[in-house]
Amino acid sequence: MRVSYKWLREYVDLDGITPGELAERLTLAGLAVEAVEEPGKDITKVYTGKIIKIEPHPNADKLVICHVTTGGDELLQIVTGAPNVREGQVVPVAVVGARLAGGVTIKKAKLRGVESRGMLCSGEELGLDPATLPKDQEYGIMILPADTPLGVDVKPLIGLDDVILELELTPNRGDCMSMIGVAREVAAIFNRPLKMPRVELDETPPAPEDRVRVDIEESGLCRRYVARLLKNVKIGPSPVWMQQRLRAAGVRPINNVVDVTNYVMMELGQPLHAFDYHKLKDGHIIVRRATEGELMYTLDKDERKLSADMLVIADQNGPVAVAGVMGGLDSEVTDQTRVVLLESAYFNPVSIRRTSRNLGLRSESSSRFEKGIDITGCKRAADRAAGLLAEMGAAEVVAVVVDNYPEPAVEKTILLRPDRVNHLLDLPLTPPEIKDLLTRLQFRVKEDEQGLLVTVPGHRPDVGIEVDLIEEVARLYGFNHVPNTLPTGVITQGARTYEQMLALKVKNFLSLGGFSEVVTYSFVSPRVFDRLGIPVDSRYRNVVALQNPLSEEQSVMRTLLYPGLLDVLQRNSNRQVRDGAIFELGRLFYPREGELLPEEVPALAAAVTGFTPGGWNARPVLMDFYFLKGVLNALLKYVGVRDISYVPATDIPGFHPGRTAAVLSGEQHLGIIGELHPDVQEAYDLSQLVTLFELNFDVLVDVSGKPRQYAPLPKFPGVERDLAVVVQRNIPAGDIIKQIYRAGDSAILRDVQVFDVYSGKQVEEGKRSIAFTLKFQAEDRTLTDEEVNQQISAIMRALEREFGATLRQ
Repeated sequence: MRVSYKWLREYVDLDGITPGELAERLTLAGLAVEAVEEPGKDITKVYTGKIIKIEPHPNADKLVICHVTTGGDELLQIVTGAPNVREGQVVPVAVVGARLAGGVTIKKAKLRGVESRGMLCSGEELGLDPATLPKDQEYGIMILPADTPLGVDVKPLIGLDDVILELELTPNRGDCMSMIGVAREVAAIFNRPLKMPRVELDETPPAPEDRVRVDIEESGLCRRYVARLLKNVKIGPSPVWMQQRLRAAGVRPINNVVDVTNYVMMELGQPLHAFDYHKLKDGHIIVRRATEGELMYTLDKDERKLSADMLVIADQNGPVAVAGVMGGLDSEVTDQTRVVLLESAYFNPVSIRRTSRNLGLRSESSSRFEKGIDITGCKRAADRAAGLLAEMGAAEVVAVVVDNYPEPAVEKTILLRPDRVNHLLDLPLTPPEIKDLLTRLQFRVKEDEQGLLVTVPGHRPDVGIEVDLIEEVARLYGFNHVPNTLPTGVITQGARTYEQMLALKVKNFLSLGGFSEVVTYSFVSPRVFDRLGIPVDSRYRNVVALQNPLSEEQSVMRTLLYPGLLDVLQRNSNRQVRDGAIFELGRLFYPREGELLPEEVPALAAAVTGFTPGGWNARPVLMDFYFLKGVLNALLKYVGVRDISYVPATDIPGFHPGRTAAVLSGEQHLGIIGELHPDVQEAYDLSQLVTLFELNFDVLVDVSGKPRQYAPLPKFPGVERDLAVVVQRNIPAGDIIKQIYRAGDSAILRDVQVFDVYSGKQVEEGKRSIAFTLKFQAEDRTLTDEEVNQQISAIMRALEREFGATLRQ
């Protein structure tokens, strides 16, 4: 928000207050002043002058020679290339020795052989933003009104003797996006009276044809709509003083009607819009939702495609404006306009914000509606604009005004306890002092037995509860006057929870093992489940859908973690990076019936493809199922998981049915490990085998953390025996290992490992041979062959009984 110091003085007495002091006090009160600009500070010796005669340049087609007077007897000869110079114009003239914006100094010079004694100035050369100048002067000489006196300093005439304060407002302070809003704050800070702009109307009786009707079909999106009729409109330039103030606020002057609507918006914070009355069918305004796909041209001459959640202002023929954002091209005010319908309304902030974003169209009006305006000020703003137009002779105010206000706003009254104020601020304020501070901010305060009953004015929609009022007291009293106190309380040592420590352990283990951690989006596309081949009735398709997704590709919350890893592998593969080992620890989201927030389940997933890095002394290793299983096994043991087992799983969507296993800890189901299904691998355009696992991290927390037990180094040698048995092909080796441990003596059977699996000519069809290495060792003696043979015999009998196993010959 750009605040003109000169303009501000109209509403509050600033005598004795410099712009620097004003900026400091505003910042301390919570309205941060980012910059203080003095646009005309460096500009000297620029006067008003009149072009008496223009001659062509003898040596240049694009240059002309202007003979200019600044009010004296001498004519200045100035060479210029500006395309918009004409005889009789009054323009800014920089004489020899003048300084312009940016430090440019004007000297006597020769341009293509012709002497030039000065310079005709553009607005940009005088430090003005070209975007705030009329279109014909944006890149040419600045043209002043014909009745401008000659030979006077140009700075006061175009507002360069002003000081501009650039405010960086927080989103809740929409009330300060106006000169009156800032003046209200200044008056309260310095405890000086606020001078509101006068509203005086001299209305003429309406004619029979002067009909205005306003129907609000969406009262939830438009709570108030004021329409006022103006006749005998004369379109022309607005007064110089108004153009100066608009430029100071960063707004381009256009014509008197549009300039007045912008002026009142900058002054009171209420956006207005002017319609050409004769372009509205029967003067009938309809405030409604757009129909899906409805088209209209906005004032920027772009065609806009509207959706059903957007609010429009329409007549019986169709939309004439996008409510609160921009007017329509078909109803704009032009030089031929003679009757104007003035709109002053209150629109729902959320609706305006959504419409503005979806259309990619942001305006000064929408930025104010988005933050919330004063609903009680709609009619006052319309009357102020009508009065200004009548005052400058640009329109006649007709006694036709429609104020459609279905549910008038109810004033908020909040109980403020002085003891609570002093407790939170550590101040000794009395109730009269608190009342005085709030009254200066135009809150109405009434003393009550319980405390102070504070009525919130309409321009402060951000104030809703007691602590909001306490903040108002604090900032007006002065945060710098609140005493410094050290915090008190019990000091506790910060520490990570067990879940946080386990997550850190897991991440460190995998990272040190050569895996790269990735973080993928929690938002995914519904088409992910089709690529994975997940059935329609699967619980994984029961997703949480986003109400406002960024795109279709990110419209639902994920219920599986590993698809994100596949996206990473695919992206890397497309860039010729085909080997990789990655992991992610993230959250899955499942809807909960009857509850707004979803259930969040932490999960751990990892994926490998290709080979490990090789070297001069090591060959690359294929990262297949057994590689990843070894990593997972080591990880689980590292975090204290006991009784780990892997059970074949054939019905897991997305995984290879014959190369997938459920990961168990005792009876607890931890997750899944397996190879990616070939169809899924093809869907992700991955040329190499991919193996992955996904674990429920909550379950991992429950089964981890088993303490390690110390065992002394053995004093006596151990004995290893190989045992090869033939069993049915569908019997898992893990089940056989469990049976071996159960049948053997746990006091001496230390370890069982598979070292060979064979099926071929020497083994019966439908069976396979599995060879195990069994290690026996006692703590108190050296084992004899007879003891070991007894163990082998007992184990073999148990395998025959349980699995029909035979000893391989």
